[in-house]
Amino acid sequence: MSATPDSTLTDLQQINADLRCAVEDLNRKLDERTAERDQYKAERDDALAQQTATAEVLGVINSSPGDLKPVFEAMLEKALSLCGASFGLLAVLNDNYVHVVAERGIPAALSVYHREPYEVVPDTPMDRFLRGEQILHIPDLLNTPYKNPRRQPYIDLGGARSLLAVPLRKDRALLGCFVIYRQKAQAFSDKQISLLQNFAAQAVIAMENARLITETREALEQQTATAEVLQVINSSPGDLSPVFDAMLENAMRLSQGAYGHVYLYDGERYHTVAVDAEPHVANWLREYGPFQPRNYDSPLGRLVAGARMVRFGDAREDPGYNTNPGFRTMVDTSGARSGITVALDKDGALQGAISIYRREVRPFSDRQVALLQNFAAQAVIAIENARLITETREALEQQTATAEVLGIINSSPGDLTPVFDAMLVRAHNLCGSAHGALVLREGERFRAVATHGLPKRLAELLSTPHRTPGPQDALLDGSRIVEIPDLRSLDAPPESVMLQAVIELTELRSTLFVPMRRDDVLLGYITAYREEARPFSDKEIGLLENFAAQAVIAMENTRLITETREALEQQTATAEVLQVINSSPGDLAPVFDAMVGEALRLCEAAYGHLNIYDGERFCPVASQGEPKMVEWLKQRGPVRAPRQAQSWNE
Repeated sequence: MSATPDSTLTDLQQINADLRCAVEDLNRKLDERTAERDQYKAERDDALAQQTATAEVLGVINSSPGDLKPVFEAMLEKALSLCGASFGLLAVLNDNYVHVVAERGIPAALSVYHREPYEVVPDTPMDRFLRGEQILHIPDLLNTPYKNPRRQPYIDLGGARSLLAVPLRKDRALLGCFVIYRQKAQAFSDKQISLLQNFAAQAVIAMENARLITETREALEQQTATAEVLQVINSSPGDLSPVFDAMLENAMRLSQGAYGHVYLYDGERYHTVAVDAEPHVANWLREYGPFQPRNYDSPLGRLVAGARMVRFGDAREDPGYNTNPGFRTMVDTSGARSGITVALDKDGALQGAISIYRREVRPFSDRQVALLQNFAAQAVIAIENARLITETREALEQQTATAEVLGIINSSPGDLTPVFDAMLVRAHNLCGSAHGALVLREGERFRAVATHGLPKRLAELLSTPHRTPGPQDALLDGSRIVEIPDLRSLDAPPESVMLQAVIELTELRSTLFVPMRRDDVLLGYITAYREEARPFSDKEIGLLENFAAQAVIAMENTRLITETREALEQQTATAEVLQVINSSPGDLAPVFDAMVGEALRLCEAAYGHLNIYDGERFCPVASQGEPKMVEWLKQRGPVRAPRQAQSWNE
């Protein structure tokens, strides 16, 4: 049965409809395949771009081992490009301070805003990461409650609208963060967030590699610096100046300081012993001279109070800047900002300090603190070595001087003049004095028997027996010593003639009187003078006391020698007279002559005579000495004794 025209038309329409549906389905599937292909291509391109970026960053890491700046800049460049961001930065965290170490695309006005390190403040990305957040994503900064006090400059100066920040962490420790911005309010995709996290992970790897490289290099540099300092210590035993210079130079270089100085502490004042700074700063420190901390607010004052390390991020915010004029002047003169001061400590006793400063706010790290503490320990070793060498040398010098004095005592028994002269010179040389005298007590008067470095007129006055009031009178009352720190500040009374003479005839300042005693009896004293007002140390006082004791021994030896010699001479004279008596029995003339002769010799007399009294007259029987006197006595003859007790002259 044949089809009708209407049915044929209907079939054709159906076929066309089916064809259209098939074509549409084919087009839809083609579009889907094309979209899938485009998505695949986009994903492939993204993956390829990410891989390429990762490879380029890794290439930068390999080409600059230990140098993070080009690595971070390359990461930022790739992150901005792949994440569609306008600008960004990478910051690291150091001792609660944020340091922007790389930036890309940031307007100049905003770049100046974060040029210096700043302390972590609440609700900033670094603060939120410290509190444990894993990501900070703000699609629209203008319409999101955000208490970050540093946000507004990024909006006003940088035009920021969207923010994405991810932390840099290693073993849960926060090292820093990546922060990128868009200048339009548009959220970042999960893929972009993941991409930035990937760059953060790479940054952590780069930082760890750089840390290991830096630690290895720093360890090598520190060992080299330590070896250099030890070599200086060995090559200049006892001389601390080159040791401190080398130590400070190495400490400055390794800790990246702008300038620094080394102080020694004498128990009251700090003394600058090494400076590494510009001439105007170095000159100011030297001209400032030794100083005593006025309070415990300054870094050096805190060391005196017991601290052994003082570190500050900004000197102008340190309490001592407002309360300690010396510290404030030092900061203003040098431009110091971040600083660290480490004590030179031996068994809990403060011996000095090393201070290093930077002219920017960049606090010193714990590693740099440890480095400076290592140098401080070396300084203490050098000080102790120098002390031992100095004490050994001083002991040797003292023993040599003592031996020389004893040699003079032995070579001139009974003659104290060369002994006192030698003793005075050696005592003064060893105790840092160039002037003084050795004075003996003669009854109620005093007389200098040796002088050293005094003007002729003053030496003559002291060498004349005198008794005038003065500081030395305290020695008569049993004082161990008498010390005058500064003669110019002493109000000497007019009757103190000798003290007035010292002040008028010399430029002497510091004075020390050390007594010479035997059985608590004052025999005299030794004086030592200095031209500068500088007190004598306990060691110098002890040294002079030792020489004073030697002087007493020499005087006692001389007394014993003199007494022994006189006793021997007296016994010899007696024996000679007895021998004359024995040799001329019954003849008294030679006996009397011998007696008079021995008496004149032992008494060091010029002439003498012996008379016999016969009941009425004195008859001369022997005369010796001056010929005229002998002749006159012979011519005068016997002399009748006076009837009343009158003097011989009458």
